Amino acid sequence: MKMTTHLLCIGALMAASSAASAQSYGPSDEGRRFDDGSRVVCRNVEVQRNSKDSNRVAGTATGAVVGGLLGNQVGGGKGKKLATVAGAVAGGAAGRNIQGRHQQKTGDRVVERRCEREYK
Repeated sequence: MKMTTHLLCIGALMAASSAASAQSYGPSDEGRRFDDGSRVVCRNVEVQRNSKDSNRVAGTATGAVVGGLLGNQVGGGKGKKLATVAGAVAGGAAGRNIQGRHQQKTGDRVVERRCEREYK
C-alpha cells in the first residue's frame, strides 16, 4: 500500500514539474502577442560550439594529476599530503582554465536564431 502511494506521489510531482517548465518559442512564434502586452522577439545570436569535451574534463584531469605530482614533491608527513591535495585542486582549476581559453580560440562559431518572450 505504501509503495503505491509513493509511486502516485512521485508521478504527480513529475507531472507538476513538467507543467511548470519554461515555455520555449521558435522563429514561427516571432511577433506573437499575448494578453499581458508581452510579445515574442527573435534575434540572431553568435554561439560557440565545441564539438569535443565541452565540460573540459581532459584539462581538469590532466591539471589535477600534474598538480598532485608537483605537490607531492613538497614537504613531509601530513604536510606532504596537504600539499598533494592542494596541488591537485589548483592544478585541476588551472587545467580547466587553460583548456577553456584554448577552446575559446579554436571553437566553431555559429549564428543561431533565438526567440524569447519580451515583457514591457
